Amino acid sequence: MADFQTRTYGASAGLAIDAGLRAYMNKIYGLMSVAMLVTGGVAWSVGTSPAMVGAIFGSPLKWVVMIAIFVMSIALPAMVNRMSVAAAQLAFYAYAALFGVFMSMIFVIYTQASIAETFLVTAIAFAGLSIYGYTTKKDLSAMGSFMLMSVWGLIVAGIVNMFMQSSALNFAISAFGVIVFAGLTAWDTQKLKSDYIAHARAGDEEWIGKSAVLGALNLYLDFINMFLYLLRFMGNNRN
Repeated sequence: MADFQTRTYGASAGLAIDAGLRAYMNKIYGLMSVAMLVTGGVAWSVGTSPAMVGAIFGSPLKWVVMIAIFVMSIALPAMVNRMSVAAAQLAFYAYAALFGVFMSMIFVIYTQASIAETFLVTAIAFAGLSIYGYTTKKDLSAMGSFMLMSVWGLIVAGIVNMFMQSSALNFAISAFGVIVFAGLTAWDTQKLKSDYIAHARAGDEEWIGKSAVLGALNLYLDFINMFLYLLRFMGNNRN
């Protein structure tokens, strides 16, 4: 079983790694928080404007947005290593803004009060899961691998239910989706911690900067997906 303790190189080295790890995780959460603000701001701006909703979702532009998100979801992690840290952060925020356009429909479908309530519940759950992933001594890699495979199952089930329109299957997908992204939150946090410790002695500042962007992206997607699946349960429909 992997050992996720940070003080493995002697007292002084261990203290330096601990301090660096805290700064690294703070950087990740900071980047993620900014991306969340960008997504929320764009989603609210578009979703509360009938003219913008109509222009985007009442035309083929909606397919452009969805395809762009799909392409960036695949390309961005691969592109980060070829970018400067500043360019990687900018690309991440652009992705967050694009995701905000996609998410703007929640303001059309659900009441703002229920959206805010679901966001608060998601934030509390995310914080608890991330703390667990950071502090636990248990190796979560096996669970993480299973959850990653389960994401593809969720995608396939979602496509199937587009044609079946089954409320029972929709409920099952939503419940399983919450579980999957809850597990990924804990695992991704632990992986970020263990990867940093593995690279800490090398002093690779460029790796640390780019890895922080990728880490923020992973946690951002965990949060967003957990929020969207929870919203299916907690959201009050406007109609």
